[in-house]
Amino acid sequence: MAQIRNDRRSQRTQQALIDALLALLAEKHYDEISINDIVNRANVGRSTFYAHYQTKDALLKAGFARALELLAHHVSFAGSDLDLRLDTAPLFHHAQGHYELYRTLAWGSGFELLTRDGHAALSVMLQERLTQQLTGKPEPSVPVPVLAHALAGTLLILLKWWLDHKMPYPPERMDKFFQQLAMPGVRGVLSLGPGRS
Repeated sequence: MAQIRNDRRSQRTQQALIDALLALLAEKHYDEISINDIVNRANVGRSTFYAHYQTKDALLKAGFARALELLAHHVSFAGSDLDLRLDTAPLFHHAQGHYELYRTLAWGSGFELLTRDGHAALSVMLQERLTQQLTGKPEPSVPVPVLAHALAGTLLILLKWWLDHKMPYPPERMDKFFQQLAMPGVRGVLSLGPGRS
């Protein structure tokens, strides 16, 4: 029972540190935020910070990982093979609501986290969703891990463009762009028509 309480306390502390970083990102650039700023905002000591994270970048990575976990519950495939769509609007809504976090990941020192860790996490999530969608169906012409990797890359590149240009279109419009750009190819490799080879 003590272990459960400690785990919950640890999770609350980690969330408080992530929330503190996100709040500070709304006020100033990532590179201007110190660990002292974070612990003061979270109302914890420096030793508590270091008990959970070695660096500010590690905290940023944890914040992004937490965001991806939340997104995993909202991003889903729907429809048959011929009209399959991947609902990406929740991702764009989330990025809009946490603009400073995503801007930091896209432009600042967190870019590697977005391109490497974010891509890997999204690929795994999409691979799981595609595998569920394809249960009991013939193997697609492109292996599911390759397809998921390509979809994740397309989505992150589109997200970065949107952030770079200060979100000129609403999330639903970006989702429509994604559907037009990416999903015809996906439907092609999942169908038995001309898209298969």
